[in-house]
Amino acid sequence: MNEKRYRAVLFDLGGTLRIALEDEPYMRHARRKMTELAGAPLQVEDFYQLVEDRYESYRRWALGENKEAGDRELWCRWLLPDYDQKRIAQVCHELSFEYRQSKGRRVVVDGGAEVIRTLHERGYKLGIVSNLTGEHEVPDWLEEDRLAPYFDSVVLSSVCHLRKPGAEIYHIAARELGVDLADCVSVADNIKRDIPGAKAAGIGCNIIFRSPEKKHPVEFTEETRPDAVIDTFPELLELLPPLK
Repeated sequence: MNEKRYRAVLFDLGGTLRIALEDEPYMRHARRKMTELAGAPLQVEDFYQLVEDRYESYRRWALGENKEAGDRELWCRWLLPDYDQKRIAQVCHELSFEYRQSKGRRVVVDGGAEVIRTLHERGYKLGIVSNLTGEHEVPDWLEEDRLAPYFDSVVLSSVCHLRKPGAEIYHIAARELGVDLADCVSVADNIKRDIPGAKAAGIGCNIIFRSPEKKHPVEFTEETRPDAVIDTFPELLELLPPLK
């Protein structure tokens, strides 16, 4: 990593600042809640499989277009178009939340909260740039964990309808932070998605976190080579000295 002083840090969420823990009772409860919210006439696991099958079609579209649907479009157009549309529109935010919980119980990565607070104290502007379904989960989590005051920008694909690796989602964050992308550090876990997108956008420094969610070593090519790789979140504090 070079000696340049950067002014802002952009964090990915899934697999980076937050990780999903496999908690089968928790995940099973989420699947059951989804079924109840939709008023599905199916058994819980059958309904969940229906959603999963349809989500694959949605995901192919999202990845191919570098776009993301908001909650209402996701559930009314893609996942449950044959269900009571008035009902689904009313519960779409809850459905997105429970669908995400069906994949695991999300917690802040070890050391994550302290790193956020320390970087803020050191004078960095902080932002989040994340691909995810669901419009309300992240703002609610930031408030509940009292982390919202530390972030000057939270750009979610489900809200802006753009995805990484497209460059525009990074430009939105930079505008909200009031900094040039060349003065930003990206912290993420996905070599194939995060590095090319951030480089194309003009991010000044790319740090890859060896996420505990990943079951394999981080391997990269020249195109996807990061500026630094960390194994624990507190290592960021060694790479990003105080600005004040």
